[in-house]
Amino acid sequence: MTFELWMLLGAAAWGLVHISVASFAFKAQVGNRYTVGARDEARVPTGMAGRLHRAQVNFLETFPVFVAAVLVIHLAGISGDFSRGGALLYVASRIVYLPLYAMGVPWLRSLAWDIATLGIVLIGLQTVL
Repeated sequence: MTFELWMLLGAAAWGLVHISVASFAFKAQVGNRYTVGARDEARVPTGMAGRLHRAQVNFLETFPVFVAAVLVIHLAGISGDFSRGGALLYVASRIVYLPLYAMGVPWLRSLAWDIATLGIVLIGLQTVL
């Protein structure tokens, strides 16, 4: 298995972490009775639970682009330094992003997002090098 595919697997696992921490934070906020029920009445997560939810949504917005980039590299058989470095940047930056968002750190959180996005761009650049 290529390094990029290992990073894809790691990012998928990190996606489960996003879903879990956001879910548990929301459950702590609204109570078990609401989260196991039909949720007919919409409740919006706030505070830490809200930040974790927004971080999860943000991850889910970028993850499909990362998946597509990694699959193109893999299927084309053109793994290289740019794609390996880009995949590592994406995963590492997304790991850093979650606690920064949870703690409400504005500038570093945005920098982590920028670096993760640069990682996707680097994977794409591998296709033309």
